[in-house]
Amino acid sequence: MKLGAEPHEDEVRRGPGRWSRVIAFAGLAVLVVVAVLLAVLVARPGGATTADSLPTATPTPTPTAPTVSDVFQHVGPSVVVIQTDTALGTGVVAADDGTILTANHVIAGAKTISVTFSDGSTTSATVASSDAMKDIATLTPASLPQILVPATLGGTAAVGAAVIAIGNPLGLTYSESSGIVAGLNRAADTANGEYAGLIQFDASVNPGSSGGPLLDASGNVIGIVVSIADPGNDDAWAGIGFAVPISDALGDTGAGRKPQI
Repeated sequence: MKLGAEPHEDEVRRGPGRWSRVIAFAGLAVLVVVAVLLAVLVARPGGATTADSLPTATPTPTPTAPTVSDVFQHVGPSVVVIQTDTALGTGVVAADDGTILTANHVIAGAKTISVTFSDGSTTSATVASSDAMKDIATLTPASLPQILVPATLGGTAAVGAAVIAIGNPLGLTYSESSGIVAGLNRAADTANGEYAGLIQFDASVNPGSSGGPLLDASGNVIGIVVSIADPGNDDAWAGIGFAVPISDALGDTGAGRKPQI
């Protein structure tokens, strides 16, 4: 076509079609570039999120409360058999130096006191302190076992809460029974007057259980067993036991006098 001449009719018709093809090719190229970029992003660490890369929740196991058997295995080594020339009872190791906490009436007036630890070793003991008004005493053993396991003292009692008693009822050493707290701040009449400030519980105890630990569901010593209700005066279990709260036994507050077993 000569300079200044009008474009031929066919060229005019072909012009827009050629530009359409150019635009289409350009668009296709852009799509290819975008696809490549997406592929690179997906392949890179920290790139596009996929189902496999989503964080997964790790379930946390629910803590389970110790069973009665667990508590016995844990606290049993802290319990001792106390034998005097006139009585049989129970005690619990209450400190790293071997101090034993028990009921005062178990050792009151005794000429000799023998302590048997859970490993079978036996030693004599002397009275370190006694409080007849609280019916609580502490003993100092002459020697200690190779492995000494003090109990954990503390905790509070609540009506309806589970409790466990470990002791030597009727000479059946290292017996365990379980029940609940049936009442608090109980009083009981005895030949020596009314005794008050007691934890009432229904875990089975009998003569020989006195001085043993009353435990909560975690194995903490919340009381010292001192008595049973004995309406028939036959030293038989009637379904009601009493314990001195551990705070009173340790001298934090004054508990009243108590009936004895």
